[in-house]
Amino acid sequence: MQNPFGSQQIPGSYFNLKERMFQKVQSAKVNDHIFEIIQMAYKEALIRENVGLSRPERKRLLAQILKLVLEDMIKKLDERTNTA
Repeated sequence: MQNPFGSQQIPGSYFNLKERMFQKVQSAKVNDHIFEIIQMAYKEALIRENVGLSRPERKRLLAQILKLVLEDMIKKLDERTNTA
């Protein structure tokens, strides 16, 4: 539903809601915060485990861990959505 006085959305409109919410979340740099949290936990775990890896190995393992964490988050989200 368009505002008759211009191209702005009427507050409470569902028109492009998903896109608008995504843009607002992205502008809050949520992805960066999530990545930083995972990266810090990963570095701390490597230190605690006293694991010696080359820089390429650390980057590759971080990518694998990040993927697993995000897949787990999606799985949990799906479970919560299905039980609601």
